[in-house]
Amino acid sequence: MEFLSIRADHIEDLAAEHDTLKPRHHFEPEQLMAINAALSASRPLLVRGEPGIGKSQLARAAAKALGRAFIQHVVDARTESRDLLWHFDAVGRLAEAQVMGALQVACPPLKDYDPQDGDPAEIALKLLRKRLDPRQFLHPRALWWAFDWENAAKQADKVRVAPPPQADGGDYAKGCVVLIDEIDKAESDVPNGLLEALGAGRFTPQGFSQPVEIRGPQPLVVITTNEERALPDAFIRRCLVLHLKLPKERDKLMDKLIERGKTHFTDTQTGKLLTTMEVLEKAAGLLADDRAAAEQRHWRPLPGQAEYLDLVRAVVVQAGGDFKRQEALIEQVGRFVLKKHPEAAREREEA
Repeated sequence: MEFLSIRADHIEDLAAEHDTLKPRHHFEPEQLMAINAALSASRPLLVRGEPGIGKSQLARAAAKALGRAFIQHVVDARTESRDLLWHFDAVGRLAEAQVMGALQVACPPLKDYDPQDGDPAEIALKLLRKRLDPRQFLHPRALWWAFDWENAAKQADKVRVAPPPQADGGDYAKGCVVLIDEIDKAESDVPNGLLEALGAGRFTPQGFSQPVEIRGPQPLVVITTNEERALPDAFIRRCLVLHLKLPKERDKLMDKLIERGKTHFTDTQTGKLLTTMEVLEKAAGLLADDRAAAEQRHWRPLPGQAEYLDLVRAVVVQAGGDFKRQEALIEQVGRFVLKKHPEAAREREEA
């Protein structure tokens, strides 16, 4: 089994999803140890922390560093445990049946039947059942791809859907990294159902007689939670847990943010900052002040790492290489990036 052998504080460049600055992930030593522990124990890694601290990006960066394929499933309140395995397209099946009925696809004219072939109605029924077999409308989802990519690809081709895109060039032959994002939004049967499939290393899709089993390297499953809902104790016991936190002390918080700013806003080709230390420090100071005020007043969500990077990105993109203009824009843009609570917005209007 391949482990993360990169050095501590390694920076992984990721493909840009939009026409913007390329995202990067700064691996901390604790993150490397947690990922390698999850790989060696063959257990899911539950990553806890406030929104925007880099939980989801950690999974993608791990996939890139390992050379593995990356598969993401974002959980919502309607997610069921089987949605992580497969999706049955009931609407598509109904539409197919309606089109076939309208066009009489399964029932050619009686004059075309040879009496020796059998009863025309039975022949039509067999054709109809074949065309509307539920297996023809079953879409492979995250764990199907992670367990057996080639099997999932055959099923995907049958239902005319594309495999998960690999923007970072991951190779499924080296294994897969699965991100189950924001699992706390789902009911308790979702994490329990997830562990059932992972524990057995197999599951049987609807209508199939043979199970889908893990072939090749054991997938690394990274599960994130924003702590919006308590997770079942049985689920937590069967995961390894990594806590991502921002420092509480102002100086340490600013140092961490500035470090992240240097990571994300350094030109990879020239090694030069796309901004100045003054801009990074000023943005960090604004965020530290607003975060402390929000925490004192129990406002949620707290401004954090994501808002800091958004703030710096906004002034860098807007002002380009004009560093003086970048610094002048910090406070103006910060009003919209940092002060998101309704009370904060009212204070902003009164200021």
